[in-house]
Amino acid sequence: MRLLPLEYAVRNLLRDPWRLLQLAGGSALVALLLLATGGFSAGMRGAMAGSGDPANTILLGAGSEGSIERSSLDPGTAAIVAASVDGLREAAGAPAVSPEIVHMTLVEAGGATAQGTLRGITPMAFAVHRGARLAAGRLPAGDELLVGRLAHRRLGLPERALHPGAMLRLEGRDFTISGIFAAPGTVYEGELWAPLDALMAATRRTTISTVVVARGRAEPADLEAFAAMRLDLELSAVGEAEYYADRNRFFAPIRAMAWLTALLIAGGAVFGGLNTFHAAFAARRREAATVLAIGFPRRAVLVSFLTESTLVSIVGTLAALLVALLLLDGAAFSVPGGTFTLDLDAASLGLGLGAGLALGPLGALLPAWRCLSSPLPSALRSA
Repeated sequence: MRLLPLEYAVRNLLRDPWRLLQLAGGSALVALLLLATGGFSAGMRGAMAGSGDPANTILLGAGSEGSIERSSLDPGTAAIVAASVDGLREAAGAPAVSPEIVHMTLVEAGGATAQGTLRGITPMAFAVHRGARLAAGRLPAGDELLVGRLAHRRLGLPERALHPGAMLRLEGRDFTISGIFAAPGTVYEGELWAPLDALMAATRRTTISTVVVARGRAEPADLEAFAAMRLDLELSAVGEAEYYADRNRFFAPIRAMAWLTALLIAGGAVFGGLNTFHAAFAARRREAATVLAIGFPRRAVLVSFLTESTLVSIVGTLAALLVALLLLDGAAFSVPGGTFTLDLDAASLGLGLGAGLALGPLGALLPAWRCLSSPLPSALRSA
């Protein structure tokens, strides 16, 4: 089959820059939406999975297994666990047992007020949360705190507002930032970590939220048996990985809504592309008939039309990929469960780029066929 030269398709595209911009913009919009939604979903799943260490067990108040924030334990629980359970991992010669408070409150900084997540910790927190490390500054003491690398996103502040030495006001009390910590791939990076005693004093709490236990030789059943035997402590033992897996399932409707929104907008872009292609090809009916009259088969003209639409899709999809890599990859998002970064993984890239590239040919196929289906004499007489 004799095909039309590629230059013919390229020249036709450049004849109407506005139409080219419309069609490429539609492909770019679809690709970018799917890239962003896929990255959002992958980032949330990854952060929830990364936050739960399979070697850790968290002890919560009985009945509060679904939320650390609602849990309440006696502060002495950590010492009892360390003395009663054998086979725990050790750090600096002591059992890796971390009593913690997880508290939601309003934080004032830089003239703005936003809700933040506070975590009261001891130095042992870095032994049980092995992904966390001090990135700048020093550990907090007294009315000081550490800020997560992405805490400024959670609070809606510029990054420079949360530098070491800056002041934050929470629970009617001023805290100085002593340092910045990083915990890549977890939700912890949006939190503020303060000394446990200082946070208990600021919040006027007499209880803690949880005890995070790092197991060595101990099995999860050992912690579950301890919780079952110590009825006086009213404990529930939950694997940290299982806890965050449950939180991940809790946020599944949010991801489903994001996908639904993206697909609805993408559907609108597809119908917009169909209309644009229909108008473009209908105006070229006489031109197509002329090409047929000089000896090219209908299939050759159809291939040329599809080549035009494919080139449009390539332009739009490459533009979407560039925007996604520059602006979206690694961008931080906050949800009530924490802060995470958008992750453009292979599946997200494949879906977004595949949909963007396919939009042009699929959208042009029916309008091109209708344009070429008219009898040649009537097409040559058309306006």
